[in-house]
Amino acid sequence: MHVSGSSRFSRSEQVVELDAEAFEAIVVDELDQLPDDMVDGLENIVFVVEDRPEDGSLDLLGLYDGWALTERDRYGFGEMPDRIVLYREPLLAISADEQELREEIHVTLVHEIAHFYGIDDARLHELGWA
Repeated sequence: MHVSGSSRFSRSEQVVELDAEAFEAIVVDELDQLPDDMVDGLENIVFVVEDRPEDGSLDLLGLYDGWALTERDRYGFGEMPDRIVLYREPLLAISADEQELREEIHVTLVHEIAHFYGIDDARLHELGWA
């Protein structure tokens, strides 16, 4: 499996506290608010919320784990779905309130979905999404 890109940020103190269920509800709400042309092309992909990255750090906000559309050869023949992972504790740690959390989740979703479409970090930075 190819890991294409991730969103990183660093702050060490958690300000907003939400349990996993409330956090996931915000993620679903933010996904619903994304433009149709951004999400209509998503196929064989799942969105996952985890507390922290495997290394336990708070500096990774999200991760696209899969093969970008621009890198796929044959696809759709029984492969496991690609994953976009949002990390709850790091996103909470950089957010002063729920509105800021929603904004960070939105930006992280756009960033990771862009990796699905083959947009790299340099281009995302040019576009203001990295």
